[in-house]
Order: sequence, then C-alpha cells, then structure tokens
Amino acid sequence: MNRAIALLAASLALLPVTSHAQQRPDEQNEARRDLRAGNVRSLRDIERRVLPTKPGMQYLGPEYDPSAMVYRLKFIRDGRVMFVDVDARTGQVLGESR
Repeated sequence: MNRAIALLAASLALLPVTSHAQQRPDEQNEARRDLRAGNVRSLRDIERRVLPTKPGMQYLGPEYDPSAMVYRLKFIRDGRVMFVDVDARTGQVLGESR
C-alpha cells in the first residue's frame, strides 16, 4: 500500500503544474469577458486570498465555470487532491471537496 502511494505521488510530481495559460481557451475567454464586464474578480485576486489559507498544499491550478461564475482551485498534498470552489464575484469560498 505504501509503495502504491509513493508511486502515485512520484507520478503526480512529474505532471506539469497548471498555470493560467493552461486553462481551456473557452474558460479563459469567458473569464476575461466577465472580468472586463466587471462581473467577477480577477483570478490573481482570488488566488491571493485563497492560496495562503492552504499551507503545505501544492496549487495545481484553476478552472472557471462561466455559468455559475465560480472558480475551482485544485490543490494536492500527500497524494490527495482537494478542490476549493470560490465565488468569482465576491471571492468568498463556497466550499471544499476531496
């Protein structure tokens, strides 16, 4: 079991970390459009608020849901993935899931 976890962690460590530029193009376009319209906060602002609350976790990157105006930030620690859903309009954390 420990070997399997170690192999999974090693495999995940080799994956590239997602950046803003690696979001799907349609998500990026929608996020930019909503930001320009003044409907949402910038991803940078959202990250500035949320990332410090997750010490010891590796940030893997964001996804944006334009219909809900929600950012989903993805983190990993000890081989466990965690998602933090954030209201893009207010910056308020809506919930966390594993």
